[in-house]
Amino acid sequence: MGQMIDANGVELWVERRGRGPEVLLISGLGDPAEVWQPQLDGLADRYRITTFDNRGVGRTVLPDGPLSVPLMADDAAALLDALEIPAAHVAGFSGGSFIAQEVALRHPGLARSLVLNSTMARAEPYFRAVARFWHWMVERAPSERAMLEAFYLWIYTPRAHADGMVDRLIEETSAFEHPQSVEAFQRQLAAFAAHDTLDRLGGIDVPTLVLSGEVDLVAPPRLGRVVAQSIPGARFEVLPGEAHQPFQEVPDVFNSRVDAFWRAVEAGDPDA
Repeated sequence: MGQMIDANGVELWVERRGRGPEVLLISGLGDPAEVWQPQLDGLADRYRITTFDNRGVGRTVLPDGPLSVPLMADDAAALLDALEIPAAHVAGFSGGSFIAQEVALRHPGLARSLVLNSTMARAEPYFRAVARFWHWMVERAPSERAMLEAFYLWIYTPRAHADGMVDRLIEETSAFEHPQSVEAFQRQLAAFAAHDTLDRLGGIDVPTLVLSGEVDLVAPPRLGRVVAQSIPGARFEVLPGEAHQPFQEVPDVFNSRVDAFWRAVEAGDPDA
């Protein structure tokens, strides 16, 4: 059962589960803490997992004023402080991976390691064009279902559309009791479209694993490779046949890979 925790001047909805080394999972655009259910279920026997609703998502309100990736990174850092967690393995996907980068850069020592899934160092022109499309799509789609059907074309593999997974996710999202508002979606999207850490990633000095889906349309592997090449010692891996959210589509594969990485970090393996 989750709870509200005051962090950085906002009440964040937080889910915690498990026992072991501390892990912080950071969601991307529009996704509440529940998106990490396969990790909460699959990794909590080995790790103490914390995840939360970002500003304007799920049960966390979106205050007035500017919204930025650095601000959301400060929220994450303040949450760890409120929970009296001195350091954690930090993992994020998509926009959450942007936040994770800023956590490591703005709060040295807080991240013991980074897992960056479906990531990029700078919002390139193609991604910004996609963001402009999504901005008006969420306003003008004829229904919520139509919006999700269009949005998920960018997010999930053809396999997930064929085997019924996307239909199930649309039903679950439509039934969720805390839907994101159009304004919150657009403001969060604008923050992610302004992301740029390219010239600062060399300052990250923690073990880092960058994972890219081979067929990811939004954050293709070439962008993840740039992130890995910019962070000293970072490992880069492409997940064959996967798209933007492999932690949902193939959770066993994802969980096994990050578990092996975190175990190596815990063991002090210099090649982690």
